[in-house]
Amino acid sequence: MKRLLSLLAALAAVMSLAAADGPGLVNGNPPDIKTLKVGDAAPDFDLPGIDGKNHKLSEYTGGKALVVLFTSNHCPTSHSIEKRLQKFYDEYKAKGVKLVAINPNHPDGLSKDELGYGEFGDSFAEMKPYAEKNKWTFDYLYDGDKQLIARAYGCLATPHVFIFDANLKLRYQGRFDDSRFYDDTTVKSKDAQNAVDAILAGTPVAIELTKPMGCSTKWREKKAGHDAKHEGWAKTPVTIETVDAAGLAKLRANPTNKYRLINVWATWCGPCVQEFPDLVEISRQFDMRDFEFVSVSLDKPADKAKAEAFLFKQAAGMSKKVENTVKKEGRTTNSYLFTGSNDELTASLDKEMPGPIPHTILVAPGGEIVWRHNGVINRMDAVNAILDRMNRFYAPTPAKK
Repeated sequence: MKRLLSLLAALAAVMSLAAADGPGLVNGNPPDIKTLKVGDAAPDFDLPGIDGKNHKLSEYTGGKALVVLFTSNHCPTSHSIEKRLQKFYDEYKAKGVKLVAINPNHPDGLSKDELGYGEFGDSFAEMKPYAEKNKWTFDYLYDGDKQLIARAYGCLATPHVFIFDANLKLRYQGRFDDSRFYDDTTVKSKDAQNAVDAILAGTPVAIELTKPMGCSTKWREKKAGHDAKHEGWAKTPVTIETVDAAGLAKLRANPTNKYRLINVWATWCGPCVQEFPDLVEISRQFDMRDFEFVSVSLDKPADKAKAEAFLFKQAAGMSKKVENTVKKEGRTTNSYLFTGSNDELTASLDKEMPGPIPHTILVAPGGEIVWRHNGVINRMDAVNAILDRMNRFYAPTPAKK
């Protein structure tokens, strides 16, 4: 039940972002966005691809059907179809079906906390490594700079698929299939495949329109709203509380459903100061998920105000979401100053801690340390360690036994 509630909360957060209007947006979309209807011709395009070439619609003519799929690097719903998409392409290209994928998003349209399901953002530079990781063999094009093609097709979300017949007339648009999960067994309706099969058979498409379920298109106009949110985080006050060995052991036991990234640091530690911005960025990236960042300072109690000032300067204050979960545990902060001895520190936090700081551990629900690093973290190594445990896509709630 907790897992289901957490998923619903994350989806609600994403949907609230989707509905938010910024300057130049109406109901979350540009006012000049089109709505393609069945029978409409495929809008032309000329877009850069990850192969270093520009590609036009004319390159994808001559087939029995054309699939134009808008997808993105960051979205967990897009992640769910990664392998199904390649499998579809491998099976249907021999049947005369063309497929091209387009990233409609601009990085400015993304808030930091929308990046919690993957190591890639939606920039053009990140598209190639993302596609290579998925071993995609079809063209992947970028529309993020001007987003004119997303407007012309009426791309509402990623993924959003448009399927045309041999004459480039629209026959189907909507979701790729009915599952937002990575597991193929969760797919009950292969909507895009069904539409292509009907086109190949020369029969009417039974279901011509479905609702694309996924992450809202990241229009560049959303930047102003995201900037305001990020500025709000930067102004959040930070309060440090002292914690003894017993209190630290309780934090380490982690009786919650959250993953805890716990970092031991001090203002007098140069490497600690060096890595702290990355730790704050990680905390923002995973803010929509069951995750929290806990800092444990080894400054002297007399220097608590100095440590608080450093954390405030780093914009390390808790988001409202994290603050609410912390309050439910009976705590008031995620920033602590340890008052015990070095031996008590290792005994209560991590017996494998070699001694020097900074030291960082990732604690799973229930208290197991699933990743640790001594010294300055590599941000992407830490992000991937978190993603390896929390997944890059939605996971279905296990059925009750």
